[in-house]
Amino acid sequence: MAEPTTTSPTANAGARGGFLAAIFLMATSAVGPGFITQTATFTATLGSAFAFAILASIVIDFVVQLNIWRITALTRSNASATANAAIPGAGYLLAVLVIVGGLAFNVGNIAGAGLGLNAMFGLDPKIGGAASGLLAIAIFLSRRAGLLLDRAIIGLGLLMIGMVVIVALSSNPPVGEALRQSVLPDVIDFPTITTIVGGTVGGYITYSGAHRLLDKGLVGEENLAAVTRASLSGIVVTGIMRFVLFLAILGVVASGVTLDLSSQVANPAAQAFAAALGDWGMRIFGVVLWAAALTSVIGAAYTSVSFLSVFGAMTDRHRSIATVGFILLSLLVYVSLGTAPAALLIFVGGFNGLILPIGLTIFTYVGFARPDLMGGHRYNRPLLVAAAIICALTWYMGANSIGGIFAFLQR
Repeated sequence: MAEPTTTSPTANAGARGGFLAAIFLMATSAVGPGFITQTATFTATLGSAFAFAILASIVIDFVVQLNIWRITALTRSNASATANAAIPGAGYLLAVLVIVGGLAFNVGNIAGAGLGLNAMFGLDPKIGGAASGLLAIAIFLSRRAGLLLDRAIIGLGLLMIGMVVIVALSSNPPVGEALRQSVLPDVIDFPTITTIVGGTVGGYITYSGAHRLLDKGLVGEENLAAVTRASLSGIVVTGIMRFVLFLAILGVVASGVTLDLSSQVANPAAQAFAAALGDWGMRIFGVVLWAAALTSVIGAAYTSVSFLSVFGAMTDRHRSIATVGFILLSLLVYVSLGTAPAALLIFVGGFNGLILPIGLTIFTYVGFARPDLMGGHRYNRPLLVAAAIICALTWYMGANSIGGIFAFLQR
C-alpha cells in the first residue's frame, strides 16, 4: 500500500470509496474473532449483566474513534509522528506499544482462524491457525488477491450481520432484561469491560481507520466534516453489530444451554450458534469467523508495521518484508504457546485495553494544547472534554484490571 499523502482530493467517487474503505477496515477490525469469542465467553459467565460492558464499549468507541480520526485528519500525520511532534519521544513509545499490542492481537487473530476451521471441519486449532497464517502471507504478497480480499470484506461483513440477526431472532433473548442491565447492571466487572473495549477499539484498531484515511489522502480541515460522518457511520454499524451479537448469544445462554469454556478446543461462540441453528449454523459461523480472522491478520500486520516509519523512512519493499515478517512472528508465537485459543483471544483484548489510554491521552493533549500541529485549527472543546473523561475512565479501569487480565491466560 502507498505511503500516506497530504493532498486533499475533490469530493468524488474515489473519495467516497476511500471513506468506505476506512469504515469497513475499522468495522471488520472492531467485530473480529477476538470480540466474537470475548462476547460469547463473558455472556456465558455474566448473562444479562454483560450488557453494561457492551454499552460502555460503544460509548468509549464513540469518543476514541471520533477524536482519533478527526485529529489525524487535521495533523495530516500518522499517530506516531503526531505523538513525537507533540511530546518528543512519545511517538517511539506509542509505536512500540502498538506494535507489541498488534503482535498480541495478531496471535489472537491466527487463533481465531484456527477456531474457524475447527468449527467448519473439526480441524485442530493449531494446525488450522498455522495454515491460515501461511495463507495470509501468500495473499499479502499477491496484490491482485489482496484487492479481491479487500472487496470481500464488505460481503463477509453483510453475511456476518445477516447470520447474527437470524440467530438473535431464533434464540429469543430477554431483550428487556438486557436493556435494564445495560444501565443498571447487577455486576460491574472491570477486567471484562477493559477486555471488551480493548478487543473492539484498543491497540492497532484505534488507528486502523484513521491511517487508511491518510493512505487515501483524505486529510485537512476541508475534509473534516466528511471524516466525522464516516467515523460516526462506522461506530453506528459496529455498535449495532456488537449488541445484536450479544443478544444472539444471550438468548442461547438464557434458554439453559451451557457453553464449554474450559477445554483446550473450547469455541463458545460456535457452540452458541450451533445451539440456535444446529450443525449448519456452526459450519457457516466457522466460515465467517475464519474469513474475519484472515482479514484481521493482514490488517493488524499492515497497521502495526505502519508505525515503524517513526524509526526511519521505509520503502514499499521494506514495508512488505516487515509485514510478512510480522505475520511469521505472530504465527511462530501462536504455535509455540500452550494456551487455549479462546483464552488467548480474551487475553489480547485485555492487553490492548491497557494500551488504549496511553495513545488517547497523547491525542487529547494535542487537541487541547497543540493547535499548531493541526494547522492552527481550534479543536472542538466538547469532544476534548469527552476525551479527557474517557482517558480518566480507561486509566482507572486499567489499574483495576491488570491482574484479572493476565489471569485469563491461566484459565
